[in-house]
Amino acid sequence: MSAGHPLLVPLHESRPGQLLDRLQEWRDERGPAGLRRRRSPSGSMTGARSVSRRRRRSRLRRVLTRLLAVTFVLLVLLVGYLGLVAVRRAAPVVLPAPAGPYQVGRMTYDWTDTGRVDPLAPRPGTRRELSVWVWYPAARDAVGERAAYAPGSWDQLHLPGPLGLFEGPFGRVRSSARDGVPVAAGRFPVVVLEPGLGFSAPQYTVLAEDLASRGYLVAGVTPTYSANLSVLHGQPVSSTPAGNPPDLGGHTGPAGTEADRLVDVWAADARYVADTMAGLDRTGPFASRVAAGQLSYVGHSFGGAAALQACSTDPRCAAAVDLDGTQFGAVVHGGLHAPMLLLGSDGSCVTGTCRPHSAEDRADRDTARSLLAASTGQAWCYRIVGTRHFNFTDDAALYLAPPVRNLLALGSIDGARGLVVQNAYVGAFLDQAVRGLPQPLLGAGPERYPEVRAGCGQP
Repeated sequence: MSAGHPLLVPLHESRPGQLLDRLQEWRDERGPAGLRRRRSPSGSMTGARSVSRRRRRSRLRRVLTRLLAVTFVLLVLLVGYLGLVAVRRAAPVVLPAPAGPYQVGRMTYDWTDTGRVDPLAPRPGTRRELSVWVWYPAARDAVGERAAYAPGSWDQLHLPGPLGLFEGPFGRVRSSARDGVPVAAGRFPVVVLEPGLGFSAPQYTVLAEDLASRGYLVAGVTPTYSANLSVLHGQPVSSTPAGNPPDLGGHTGPAGTEADRLVDVWAADARYVADTMAGLDRTGPFASRVAAGQLSYVGHSFGGAAALQACSTDPRCAAAVDLDGTQFGAVVHGGLHAPMLLLGSDGSCVTGTCRPHSAEDRADRDTARSLLAASTGQAWCYRIVGTRHFNFTDDAALYLAPPVRNLLALGSIDGARGLVVQNAYVGAFLDQAVRGLPQPLLGAGPERYPEVRAGCGQP
């Protein structure tokens, strides 16, 4: 052994324990065969790669574990959401109750204007046909079946495709009208009600029933080929490009010309329905019940524009109501002789009082101001805070699951509450303008309805 061997130490300096420890160190270094182990660079790299692979596998396992946990949580939430939607879809939906003293009846008609060729029909020479729903005051003791919200093919008013799964079935919607019950005694003013572009008369049931309960004969018109769905003689009828142009809405250029053309068609529809309602006073269930001299036109969106246009061309018109509709047609510059109500959504420019955020807003505001400046009849203008464009339809009160509800133009206000506020102002306006009954609500502050802001824009 060489002097450098670790076991060769002076005996007087060694102890048994130290000797054994050094022997173990020597064995560890030499290995089982007593040979010195040498670490090659390639062996060190192989070991490093092995450690790196183990670390990567460990990270991958952690990521996969987290992904599985997140997926599980999302599945639980999805199942819970779908379960909640199923429960809510199955629950009955009770529409806001009418505020007037009468019960409400309903009858439906298909009427053909034999004196007018339909300019919107896909087949030339077709006479203009219209589906008309009539809501009316019924006798207080009237007994009958509750009218279905959307009977027969009207059930296709549901949102299209898979979106319809997130909307409550119409069979679960409970309205107040009773089907075909006798008309109450007395003569009642006529209201011709026109929907927004793409909408149909049944989608304004809440407003129509409320007006009928207050003592009005409400004739809801569905503009054929403009509505996404109408039903004539039991068969569904869809819109056409002529009746529902894709670029409608602007006030200048081809879009403005197209809107002015279409608003005249709708106004002619409204006047025809008013004439037909007057004729019902002679015979049938409405004999001696129609006060044809007390006529008003009411509409939402493009139907509001049509209501103003129809009133401006009908000397019988006692009042007109525009619900959140920018105005079109000759009435914009010719004005209205009768009293009018402009009721807009939050931020809407249809009353002429908005702060415009776009060229379209400025055009809507200037159009409303032109109408107001040209009119000789008194005007009332209000906006309902928290509402958007669809809050003036039944969509506000029907069940629509999120996020589908958020995709529609529905505001933050409770849907039923917004409709109650709308109905209160429309009813009060018509009672004052048509019946001559002063209504304190029209001049009151926001004490009763703090959501309402009054004011008409000035040029």
